Amino acid sequence: MQPIETRKFLTHKAVMAMLAAAVDRAEAMGQPQCIVIVDASGGTLAELKMTGAKFLSLKSARAKALTAASTGKPSSAIPEAVRAAIGAATGGSVTGLAGGLPVVFDGDLVGGIGIGSGTGDQDVEVANAALASIGASQW
Repeated sequence: MQPIETRKFLTHKAVMAMLAAAVDRAEAMGQPQCIVIVDASGGTLAELKMTGAKFLSLKSARAKALTAASTGKPSSAIPEAVRAAIGAATGGSVTGLAGGLPVVFDGDLVGGIGIGSGTGDQDVEVANAALASIGASQW
């Protein structure tokens, strides 16, 4: 039996870099976004509603980040057939909307990022820019 485990964590500097990259990409595309970054246990590390972003998109961005951190897959990977039921069962904490990506380093899941307020493609593009800024991958 191994009584402890060593884990990787996102640092505050990595989170700040992710936020900056996400904001830069959102500004470049002209689409203000809501950005939520969580750790692997779903704890909030950062949350930002850019000026002009839809305020309810902060809720969907959080659900996208939580979904990605919980499943280790993009939020859009939740099967269509179970989206409504799993959303209801989790009080809206799990979603199948595009824009949530896991944050992975060397195969280790360290968190999730959720973007909301644009189209699904725009949200994913902004999330990918944030991952690239720290050298993380989706899986």
